Amino acid sequence: MSKKAVVTGGEGFIGTHLIEALRGEGYEAVSVDIKSGGDIRDTQKLTEIFKGASYVFHTAALPRVQYSIEHPQETSDANIEGTLSVLVAARDAGVSRVVYSASSSAYGDQKIMPLQEGMPANPISPYALQKHVGELYCRLFAEVYGLSTVSLRYFNVYGPGADPSGAYALAIAKFLKQRQENTPITITGDGTQTRDFTHVKDVVRANILAATSEKAGKGEVLNIGAGRGVSMNEIAQLIGGPVEHIAPRLEPHDTLANNSLARERLGWQPTVTIDEGIAELKILAGLA
Repeated sequence: MSKKAVVTGGEGFIGTHLIEALRGEGYEAVSVDIKSGGDIRDTQKLTEIFKGASYVFHTAALPRVQYSIEHPQETSDANIEGTLSVLVAARDAGVSRVVYSASSSAYGDQKIMPLQEGMPANPISPYALQKHVGELYCRLFAEVYGLSTVSLRYFNVYGPGADPSGAYALAIAKFLKQRQENTPITITGDGTQTRDFTHVKDVVRANILAATSEKAGKGEVLNIGAGRGVSMNEIAQLIGGPVEHIAPRLEPHDTLANNSLARERLGWQPTVTIDEGIAELKILAGLA
């Protein structure tokens, strides 16, 4: 019999890749997504769906820092109450482990790089705070209820299927779309800000390792980042085409992961470089 795994947000960017990978490894992978009528805040219904599942991967969220700044109550309801509902349902359904999609935004604007899990969280947006509260809930459920949990702090995930549209689009996807449309690549501020771009394939692999590792599951937080800071100007150069700088926004200037704890606990390491990842995306976009 195949093991059952449930992915909340299974129709989202990371969720779709995770569902595909789980099925490729022989899992019965079930998606719960608001796009198809699923609501993670319906704890009773969620508990029924979770029954028989070995693992729950909680990727569902109302994402984006800027959106949360404009909609703090709506995002809190989804990201905090939704996560609590998932944890209660997992506990009551007898799930073996919950792997939570956390965010490197919880670090805020730190002076010391690379970022390590032992640093105090310093959220500077509602989204960052909400994702950090989710981590604390995961740790609490491990300690109080004995529910095995792992929180993965993602660093700037990119790859095929990322949202290129709207005011809150992911940067690399947006830049590729602008290049396709022969419009200038719009960079906020001077473009010297750096991000630790991590390919979705590496993030998916980290999730599956986090579900099964015997060295994790006690509510710990693990950085999932490539370990290389790349400026927005460098990203624009890799994609090519004209650039236009627009007004800066509230965001950390730099992010860079120390991923040694994930290497130790999960046996995980990044495999896709930013050059390889963007080259692949340019081919998919017909730009190579």
